[in-house]
Amino acid sequence: MTEPSLFARVVAFIGQGAVLIRHSGDGPRQPVFGTTPAIPAAKPQGKIPTLKMPTAKGWEGDHKPTAAAGLKVNAFARGLVHPRNMHVLPNGDVLVAESMGERGNPRSLFDHAMSATMQRARASGDSPNRVTLLRDADGDGVAEQSFAYIENVRQPYGIALVGDTLYVGASDALLAYPYVAGATKITAQPKKLMDLVPGGHWTRNLIVSKDGSKLYVAVGSLSNIADEGMGVEENRACIHEYDLQTGQSRIFAGGLRNPVGMAFEPEGGMLWTVVNERDGLGDETPPDYLTSVRDGGFYGWPYCYWNRVVDDRVPQDAAKVASAQQPDYALGGHTASLGLCWLPAGTLPGFPAGMAIGQHGSWNRSKLSGYKLAFVAFENGKPVGMPREILTDFLSKDEKHSFGRPVGVALAADGAVLMADDVGDVIWRVTGA
Repeated sequence: MTEPSLFARVVAFIGQGAVLIRHSGDGPRQPVFGTTPAIPAAKPQGKIPTLKMPTAKGWEGDHKPTAAAGLKVNAFARGLVHPRNMHVLPNGDVLVAESMGERGNPRSLFDHAMSATMQRARASGDSPNRVTLLRDADGDGVAEQSFAYIENVRQPYGIALVGDTLYVGASDALLAYPYVAGATKITAQPKKLMDLVPGGHWTRNLIVSKDGSKLYVAVGSLSNIADEGMGVEENRACIHEYDLQTGQSRIFAGGLRNPVGMAFEPEGGMLWTVVNERDGLGDETPPDYLTSVRDGGFYGWPYCYWNRVVDDRVPQDAAKVASAQQPDYALGGHTASLGLCWLPAGTLPGFPAGMAIGQHGSWNRSKLSGYKLAFVAFENGKPVGMPREILTDFLSKDEKHSFGRPVGVALAADGAVLMADDVGDVIWRVTGA
């Protein structure tokens, strides 16, 4: 890993001091999880919010995450460049989107501090802009072949296959490529289906409807709380539905600050997503969440959060607040839950049916949260109980370094659980011990 700049080290030192001063009298904080979370009252942090983030270190030697009891983990693939999301093809090949946040144009001192912090944490920089194909030809759980499958696409993230067309969610467009089974490279130019606005929350995840007729496209907000007005947030903070037959698109659901991972729950047939909530109100306020997504639903951003709790920092719209739906399940404050994958019962020994969630990890809190592959059980089409851990120990004990950061999650053709790690540059594979 590249050593952080002097400015980045100074920012980290100042940030640690500010955290100690601002949060010295807070006392213990209980994580906000579940269907009925007790969310602390908001404590606005003003123009300089809490900024704490570990320096990216990566994995050395045989060091790897810790798997839960009854499970084991191995590296399916190493040597990638910031792998973010995956899609498993019908023949078992794994497509990996390699991308990262682009360096911005800081305008304030805090912008410069945030930029330096994100580069130190390896959350932004020179994006690889590539989709890589991994092949485990001998079926031993390790991909021995790697191919540059698609190159020069701006910040690819979502990947979906329908028939002989491969769809890629780039930060600035929904793209369609001709797909040939077994091929190790696509050289054809893509067809642009939708223009998308880059910048801000840049991931554009994709999922195909159960009947294969539509694509759902997740698009995050430009800013934290519509800081530059709602005009620049048009067609953002939402999930679009794109009709593959007509080429028409519409907003399927809105008020979702940064929806990323999407998955269908098979019993109820509902689309679910994980959403990164707003910053600057406290360690656990408000929590990131897992929710079902209803056609036409509005989930509060930027006006309010959770059970219509108004955010006084935002010019209000009473009708919007009144229409806001409450999310289904709280995942804790600032966990940065990004990956989402449905796991049928028995996929992992000792785990019922439920959702695996890649938690990328926090920056806007005094004690770091997330940084794990979590699991939420489902019963009768709804999440139940408290989250469980599948993989942990992505952070050093003193929280100064990250060995890895979980992102996308996918189910491999052999039933193993795959998780992208964009700091470790690894795809981890989890199975029964």
